[in-house]
Formats: sequence, structure tokens, C-alpha cells
Amino acid sequence: MDMGLKDKVAIVTGSARGLGAATARRLAEEGAKVVIADISAEQAQATAESLRAAGHAAHCVVGDITKSGDVQRLVGETISVFGGVHILVNNAGFPRDKYLVKMTEEDWDLVMGVMLKGAFLATKAVMPHLIGQGWGRVINISSRAHLGNPTQANYSAAKAGLIGMAKALAIEEGRYGITVNCIAPGFMETEMVRALPSYETIKERAIQMQPIKRVGRPDDVADAVVFLASERAGFISGEVLHVTGGRYG
Repeated sequence: MDMGLKDKVAIVTGSARGLGAATARRLAEEGAKVVIADISAEQAQATAESLRAAGHAAHCVVGDITKSGDVQRLVGETISVFGGVHILVNNAGFPRDKYLVKMTEEDWDLVMGVMLKGAFLATKAVMPHLIGQGWGRVINISSRAHLGNPTQANYSAAKAGLIGMAKALAIEEGRYGITVNCIAPGFMETEMVRALPSYETIKERAIQMQPIKRVGRPDDVADAVVFLASERAGFISGEVLHVTGGRYG
């Protein structure tokens, strides 16, 4: 099935590894030109090189998504290298899990800064280009945690904020042929998750709570991104697609 992504240019933030890397790879497999954007230089460069080695068009930009200058450089370099930008996947983020009484201001600010401020800066930077060409896709990677998780007041608030932002922008930018949506993954078996000391316990608990009895894979999220980025999803905007194996609570 042709998803209409050939030669579209996609920026994926936080794409050196994990969900972001899987998303960049699937977009590239559909013919998109992808920009690996991450603060981790070595991993980002390795991911971009692996895509190029597989015959895909890929470029790496290293920077801090919370800094306006870095974000402007990311978008400018994308346009300089690939001639435009059509798709933005706001994927960058990480948890700093603690009960609220033990959560520091730094724990709060770091999570909010990368996920919410980073998504704001990146979306603001690409939007004039999307408006100018009358076509665009913005996809925020939220989380099932937007429904609330203990020890994740910061993370849950940031992921819920991405949904509110998407719904507002879907109304604001739809007149220009731009859709804005969210994907809310559940438990996903990424490198970062597998490295947790309690991984097996977390995995077993998640599977028990899911109607679909297997762990989520990065490609499950990547496939959802490809759909929402595609021409097939051109009349879908302001929505949240849960990729959770059927788990909501």
C-alpha cells in the first residue's frame, strides 16, 4: 500500500534510539527523507549512518531541543540538506520518576522542558514552512501515562500537555492542510526499558493488564506514525491514537 510519503521530509526528535529510531526507520522505508535529531551525538550519527547504509536518505543534526537556537538550526539544516520539511514527530522525552514529595524542581523542569517546551519550539519552527506549502503533519508522541501514573506527576502532566497542544493546533492549523495528532504508547520494549533492573517485573505486570498478551514493540508505534503521517490519514486531526495493547487504565 502506497502511503504517499515518498520524498517527504521528516524530522524526528529524540531519534538516536528507541521509539524515535524505529519511527525514523519506518518513515525512511516508506520513501521519506529523515532527519535524526538528538542531543546524543554518537548514537544519532550511528543511527543516521545505518539508514544511509540501507539505502535511505538520512541526515543527522545534534542539538538540544529545549534551546531555540538549536531548534532553528535543526529546521534550517533540514531545509538546506533536503529542500523542505513536511513532517515533524515530537518524540524527544524521558522520565524522572519519583513520588511528588520527593520530586525536585529539576525533575519537573527537565521533563517539562524536553517534552513540552521542546515540542513547542520545534512545532513553531516548522509551522511557517508547513503553512507556506499548504501541507503538513505534526505528530506528538504522548503516552498512556496521560491518564495518570503514580510517581509520574511530571511525566503524566507533560504527556497530557502534548495532547492539549495537539488539539489546539489541529483547530488552529487545519485551514492550511496541516493535521496535528498524538500517539499514546503503552508499555514498549525499548533498549532503555530493557536496561531497567526491574524490567521483568514491569513487563509481567504490563502484560497482565493488557488484553493483548505481548509486549509492545517500537515498530508498533512507528507503524502508527507512518499512518498518521500518510495521505491515508488526511482527514484525521486532533486525535489520540492509543497503541497500548488495549490497556487504558
